[in-house]
Amino acid sequence: MVTAATLALASCGSNSSDSSQAANNDTTATATATETTLAAVETKEPNTSYQPSFAGQTRIAGIKSTTAYEGKVLSSDLKNPWGITSLPDGRLLITQKSGAMRIASATGELSDSISGIPRVDAQGQGGLLGVRVDPNFAQNRMVYWVFAEPRPDGNLTAVAKGKLSADEKKIEGAKVIYRATPAYKGKLHYGGRIVFDKDGNLFVSTGERSDTVTRPQAQHLNSGLGKVVRITKEGKPVAGNPFEGKSEARPELYSYGHRNVQGLAFHPQTGDLWENEFGPRGGDELNRIEAGKNYGWPTITYGIEYAGGKVGEGIQQKDGMEQPVYYWDPSISPSGMTFYSGDAIPEWKNNLFIGSLSGMHIARLVIENNKVVGEERLLVEENQRFRDVTQGTDGALYAITDQGRLYRIFTKVQ
Repeated sequence: MVTAATLALASCGSNSSDSSQAANNDTTATATATETTLAAVETKEPNTSYQPSFAGQTRIAGIKSTTAYEGKVLSSDLKNPWGITSLPDGRLLITQKSGAMRIASATGELSDSISGIPRVDAQGQGGLLGVRVDPNFAQNRMVYWVFAEPRPDGNLTAVAKGKLSADEKKIEGAKVIYRATPAYKGKLHYGGRIVFDKDGNLFVSTGERSDTVTRPQAQHLNSGLGKVVRITKEGKPVAGNPFEGKSEARPELYSYGHRNVQGLAFHPQTGDLWENEFGPRGGDELNRIEAGKNYGWPTITYGIEYAGGKVGEGIQQKDGMEQPVYYWDPSISPSGMTFYSGDAIPEWKNNLFIGSLSGMHIARLVIENNKVVGEERLLVEENQRFRDVTQGTDGALYAITDQGRLYRIFTKVQ
């Protein structure tokens, strides 16, 4: 017999591994609280003694939602899911790192793997990554995705597109439309998020491939590594990109100086593009992206090397380089994110929700005047590595975890 378990959520929780992998699909987490200003949700010691550049740049006051919400497990049968997006009919299209796409119904039933996807390099952090459907999907059935592509000289972050067949069993006419060159023989830092802007163009994030030999390319305008790029549906640079017509600069580049961008989302009210990226030990960042700006990596950072030493000169500020709107130390490993634009939970309107991997929660950030003014940690007692989160057509949030779960996060049923 299937039973339901109810968990009370706290503002922060243990990072221990999930001890209930066999949790059934009716597992539900609930929370009720009074929204008020609390102590910062981060209670662990930072990795560094670095000081923020302005008040509120890190460890902002905690908050709690007043609305009773629940995080319901719809499925535990995904295999290393990485990206999730909504279909027009309310179902969800999900990528799995090994190279498969699957469709999930509103109640969690999963389709078989969709065929026709080019081979991916799933070693390390590579594989089948972010996914979005065309704004006109109901008419053209086009799907766009990012993946780690094996190449003769290594691998790289690539963008492809194809048409979902009428029977939803395969991708037809799959075609690579963009490659973030140069290729590199490594297994780390591919970036991999993808979003459509209001004009139907694509913003895509790339990583700088982590190693010290590739790291400097985040600062090089002739490299596709460590960037946010803006391309058309055909993979061409968008007219008016900030480096268009400049020698030694790639015309597809939109911003640079990034480490490993794992989250991209447009603010529903301002239309601004926001991103998050992994720091090393500490220094995870949230940035508001502006055309042509340099976001500093690896020259400035609030983190340190994994071995404990300084990154570069160990500086946090430099003229001509942007400061993060917010940063985390120690790291929470921020991943996929979305702004909430629904009406069902009014206090969440325009708030940013970020999946956290090592932090094992979903971060809710309240942003006012481009500054973070409150932080809450959701679903901490689930002990899951939250890889991506999106808003469904029903106004609920949907999240996937590395452990294979699909969650629906919405108002609690009374």
